[in-house]
Amino acid sequence: MARRVKIVLQAAAVTVVALLVVLLGWRVAQQEEGRGLSDAVAAGKRPAAPEFTLDALDGEDQISLSDYRGKGVVLNLWASWCGPCKKEAPLLQSAWERYRDEGLVVLGVDAQDFPRDARDFVERYGLTYPIAHDRNGSILGRYGSTGFPETWFVDRQGRLVGEHITGEFSEEQLEENIQLVLES
Repeated sequence: MARRVKIVLQAAAVTVVALLVVLLGWRVAQQEEGRGLSDAVAAGKRPAAPEFTLDALDGEDQISLSDYRGKGVVLNLWASWCGPCKKEAPLLQSAWERYRDEGLVVLGVDAQDFPRDARDFVERYGLTYPIAHDRNGSILGRYGSTGFPETWFVDRQGRLVGEHITGEFSEEQLEENIQLVLES
């Protein structure tokens, strides 16, 4: 009987390991797909921005990227614990205030973060633009995200344009890409 239990436990362990390998492969494949987006944008192509629907950080609604079709979007992936994100927050808020009447939306996606910490960050920096919460980072792979912050620019037709900025952006980069989004 002990031999039978040992075989069953070994089979269960092998099954768990196999499932973990499959999960890892799926995650890597998803991230590779997202990395292709960055290459396409850098080559001047305009791939469709991966769609997502997430809970709003305030917990009252859901936010979908498609909600903003017909508007230009600055899509900023961030987390409250990210140092460069703290420097970008005032620039994003300023851009939102200056350009929203021209059809620009700044859309923040807080990922892999505690909601309370993210809400404290929003309050500290006086952010009023829409912010979605992606607790587990479910959209990061689709965008090929490798860290925080990352910023994408989406034209009025829902296509990625301009630069894919990994890391902190400069005020000049933000302005140049906003103009590109608004002109498209």
